[in-house]
Amino acid sequence: MPNRLRPLVRQFLAFGIVGVAGFLVDAGVLLLMLRFTQAGPYFGRVVSFLCAASFTWILNKTFTFRGRGGRHRPLAEWLRFLGANAIGGAVNFSVYSALIAQVALFASAPVAAVAAGSLSGLTVNFALSRTLVFAKHSSGRTTG
Repeated sequence: MPNRLRPLVRQFLAFGIVGVAGFLVDAGVLLLMLRFTQAGPYFGRVVSFLCAASFTWILNKTFTFRGRGGRHRPLAEWLRFLGANAIGGAVNFSVYSALIAQVALFASAPVAAVAAGSLSGLTVNFALSRTLVFAKHSSGRTTG
């Protein structure tokens, strides 16, 4: 592997590890919402996704993209992270929703549908996070 690709591969792997941790938060919150509230699988997933996205923003800022970004106040950066990842989140939620609506196995095991949705949005989320949220600084401007 060329040396110039190593940092990108390291970031992608770190992003993936953070994503696994985010999946655990996502699935755990969803299970709590389903067990202890009347939220149902769709609204419960919206809540669990927001919790997981907030958790992964903190870890990605601290570990995956350390030294990148930082040009935004924390609230603004969190909002950029949520906005930039909305496309991956839409892919994620669409896969989840289609699976629980169309496949009985996933309807009875929604955490498996969460896993499929999470994997589907990984590459989109990485690319957008790297280029739009945690972009490298260059002459005082944020770039990809």
